[in-house]
Amino acid sequence: MLIDFTAVPQAVVPHFKGGDKEALVRKYEDENGKILILTLQPGASIGPHLHDTSSEMIYVLSGQGTVTGDGAPENLFPGRCHYCPKGHGHSIRNDGTEDLVMFAVVPRQ
Repeated sequence: MLIDFTAVPQAVVPHFKGGDKEALVRKYEDENGKILILTLQPGASIGPHLHDTSSEMIYVLSGQGTVTGDGAPENLFPGRCHYCPKGHGHSIRNDGTEDLVMFAVVPRQ
């Protein structure tokens, strides 16, 4: 199966999970989970939230930011992959000067 994210409509999500500004989201979803392209403009964030029913894997395509998982901040930049296991929480902030673009997979568990 091929997913062409250039053909997936982009949704603007204000204050994603209680974060600052807005997130731009292209999402494919079926009974097995979600696959997303997430874009945070400079200063935007995804607020802290718990993954109580699923894990999440986020691969950084471009830009820079900070992910805080279980209270520990880590730098995000292209080539890095953040993993948030089921039962854990995280938040993400674009503290760079360019868009932070991420590819994320959230499997149903």
